[in-house]
Amino acid sequence: MRIVSLLPSATEIVCQLGLGERLVGVSHECDYPPEVRNLPSVTDSKIPSDAPSGEIDR
Repeated sequence: MRIVSLLPSATEIVCQLGLGERLVGVSHECDYPPEVRNLPSVTDSKIPSDAPSGEIDR
């Protein structure tokens, strides 16, 4: 599973859960832990915010 985090708090949680190696992108606001600073930075999701959860996995 690949993870892109758009919230700094979510990025920290993912890393604390030991899943940091699955992060493939973070928000431009994410700067902790320091190793996420080298990941590609994104600012918005291409998935419409009103999309049903079933559409997200397609």
